[in-house]
Amino acid sequence: MFELDDIIPLGDKPNDLLAVGELLIDMISNEYDDGSFECDGYTKFSGGAPSNIAMNVNRLGIRSEIVSAVGNDGFGTYLLRRLQQEDMDTKGIQRVDASTSLVVVTKSRTTPIPIFYRDADYQMTFDASLEQRIANSKIVHFSCWPISRTPARHTLERVIEEARSQGLLIGFDPNYHPMIWQRGEDGAQYVKSIISKVDVIKPSEDDAERLFGKDEPVKQLEKFLELGAKLVIMTLGKDGAIVSNGKETLSFDSLATEIVDTTGAGDAFWSGFYAALIKGHSIREALHLGFAVSAYKLRFTGAVVHLPRLDVIKEQFSL
Repeated sequence: MFELDDIIPLGDKPNDLLAVGELLIDMISNEYDDGSFECDGYTKFSGGAPSNIAMNVNRLGIRSEIVSAVGNDGFGTYLLRRLQQEDMDTKGIQRVDASTSLVVVTKSRTTPIPIFYRDADYQMTFDASLEQRIANSKIVHFSCWPISRTPARHTLERVIEEARSQGLLIGFDPNYHPMIWQRGEDGAQYVKSIISKVDVIKPSEDDAERLFGKDEPVKQLEKFLELGAKLVIMTLGKDGAIVSNGKETLSFDSLATEIVDTTGAGDAFWSGFYAALIKGHSIREALHLGFAVSAYKLRFTGAVVHLPRLDVIKEQFSL
């Protein structure tokens, strides 16, 4: 269990955050849409939660690397160039003979509606390069995407095993959605089996409902704790968030004053939270800074925006 006023010791490693998982194309509608997908125009963005977080934390002032798989196609090349524009190492990006994965999503002020087109992202494999990147990092982060299909699932199982054996902090985004899962498999049950193996988990209210069914947020929080979660951060959209370590439960109000697009808001939270932990803030302080970074991102369209350094955001939100 983590005490909320603890500063987590993360050791001295050459890399701060290793994000493992999907790197893909987000096609976001140019107009607000209720999910009917009647918009005629879409704009291409770099997407995928782990890659979003890796790029965000670089802008916030800490070091990151991304391990993923993209296709040998124009979209794959575009994504590599976007990472290079952010001065990020692309040696961990595997090129495979498959189409780069893509998500078509509605621009939204509430919950964006996605349609998934997957191929290259779940072809990611474990190799010596990935093993070395784990050894060189302080934090490992992943989401449901890579564990939802093989062979990427086997890769993530190895990543978790290596990270735990070396004492890395492990963050898991349980963004379960049945549409991304292998057909005929109880994906929700598999996600539940992973929870005790990670340190920090951040479900949204929608994630929790897809995993456990509809219930009150506090009761949903308790279900994650009962499965062995050490620190649970449940985001509630405009209603803020509730956080628990199993001993203490806190409520956080939303810091958002302007909402242009919610795509990537959760990734922005993770980014601020991780950056704050790396910079020596307590868990409680890191939570506040995570919500501040998310509120800043909500002012812009797209999952990755031009974030200022963490100390600038801290000053803007008077934290």
